[in-house]
Amino acid sequence: MAAAGGGFGLDALVDYRWEVSLGDESISAEELAALAELKTPLVRLRGRWVELDPARLAAGLRLLRSAGELTVADLLRLGLAESDSADALPVLEVSADGALGDLLAGQAERRLTPLDPPPAFAGTLRPYQRRGLAWLAFLQSLGLGGVLADDMGLGKTVQLLALLAGDPPDAGPTLLVCPMSLVGNWQREAARFTPKLRVHVHHGAERARGDDFVAAVHAADLVLTTYSVAARDAVDLAGIDWHRVVVDEAQAIKNASTRQAEAVRALPARHRIAVTGTPVENRLADLWSIMQFANPGLLGPAASFRKAYAEPIERHGDAEAAERLRRMTGPFVLRRLKTDSSVISDLPEKLEMEVLCNLTAEQAGLYQAVVDDMLARIESSDGIERRGLVLAAMTRLKQVCNHPAQLLRDGSALTGRSGKLARLEEILDEVLAAGEKALLFTQYAEFGGMLRGHLSARFGREVLFLHGGVGKADRDAMVTRFQSDAGPPLFVLSLKAGGTGLTLTAANHVVHVDRWWNPAVEDQATDRAFRIGQRRRVQVRKFVCAGTLEEKVAAMIAEKRSLAASVVGTGEQWVTELSTDRLRELFALEAGAVVE
Repeated sequence: MAAAGGGFGLDALVDYRWEVSLGDESISAEELAALAELKTPLVRLRGRWVELDPARLAAGLRLLRSAGELTVADLLRLGLAESDSADALPVLEVSADGALGDLLAGQAERRLTPLDPPPAFAGTLRPYQRRGLAWLAFLQSLGLGGVLADDMGLGKTVQLLALLAGDPPDAGPTLLVCPMSLVGNWQREAARFTPKLRVHVHHGAERARGDDFVAAVHAADLVLTTYSVAARDAVDLAGIDWHRVVVDEAQAIKNASTRQAEAVRALPARHRIAVTGTPVENRLADLWSIMQFANPGLLGPAASFRKAYAEPIERHGDAEAAERLRRMTGPFVLRRLKTDSSVISDLPEKLEMEVLCNLTAEQAGLYQAVVDDMLARIESSDGIERRGLVLAAMTRLKQVCNHPAQLLRDGSALTGRSGKLARLEEILDEVLAAGEKALLFTQYAEFGGMLRGHLSARFGREVLFLHGGVGKADRDAMVTRFQSDAGPPLFVLSLKAGGTGLTLTAANHVVHVDRWWNPAVEDQATDRAFRIGQRRRVQVRKFVCAGTLEEKVAAMIAEKRSLAASVVGTGEQWVTELSTDRLRELFALEAGAVVE
């Protein structure tokens, strides 16, 4: 089948014919009918004895005599979905010619000729980026959406800009939805690589409305907006005939029922692209939601997806279901890793290490008090109440492991009271002595503020601090200053505000002061430094307190890292399901040796 005009899309009808096989032999409808008339379980066919199943013979006849319509989506599902009936015929292979054949083979990216960027693109693409550009253009030519899921730092932005630079003048505008923290980055990168691209930012209290908005959109090639604005201005945005809609950091729509996910999915577009380094952040439902944006209906309804894929894979480790899902989504997901030398060979080494910190006596006393209080309270609780108590206790224990002052919130001095802080000071002494820079990540903005003040006083240096309350202009200024040679050497970042979208390659040290317990999220944060442009070896340290909940959960996740990174996600999901005895064992502080 050949694409026509703007491509065929998942709903396009295809010409097809069925073939039925017995063993290795294809047989015609006439031969099959003759075999059915024999009504015997064993027949000789072309020199070989073959056992026949009457129910499957009948199913084969019905199939060969049937006439109907098949769509591209139907073809993708045929060979992948399990049959609900014992007498249904298994589909052994789906083959197609031309572009559709390349798509179904799941090897389009490697079969396509790498595409040179258009003249309007002011830059050079690496070989794997040229293949990515060809893949994006290929899907667009077929009227299909895709998920560009390259590892963090491999240049997803430039691949998208190269695609946009090749749009014909009458293509119409592209809408790009991203977190507010990335709007400035897209503006800068567009000005650098596609200076002729007309960019309009639809954000802020003074953003264009009504007719002014429509006029601004039609005068632009690229319209940038945020997820929050996309939800608030859903009606206005849906009234535009978009050539393309792109969602950056697409994990923002991983929860399909949220207002912003529903608003983004409702946007009309001839081409859809989701951009994310973590297509599965916590559970497989994340992937369903992102694919529902890129190619609506491909994976079926959410309930069917949950039954066919999510539950078998997440609960039972069903390898066959996982393989079917990979085959189903493979043609539409392009993911390359920095660790693959065939993708990028000039990225420096990354060293990751877990740093065990001892508790101080004060921390140990507070830790045990929290454990005792929690265990006493959950004895008489269950259901949602019990889950809430456990989650609250986990948060408090993690705060104790950081510093007593974080739990107590009494504004007291920090010096000498935390094993983590003491170890952090030792590491930063070495970093600063070597004239290098470090990123310090914490999931708690309050603790980030405490670290900033303490470290600034301790080292007599300015310490930057990025959290969710920092505005766009100040955020951009911080990044620029840190990246400059004379800029501040230490940058404290809250994981949510600074864990995605930023390029901070001036740092070659990354410290996760406390753990998010989701490897995918932590890797994203690490990749602020470990990305294209980094020339030095990156050292990544992950702090945990010995003998505590932190160490035990980190060990559990490390043991099942591949599952945790792609399916399970955070430790909270399963810790709250443990029995009281197991919780006691998990939370209990091991004796003396872990206390300084």
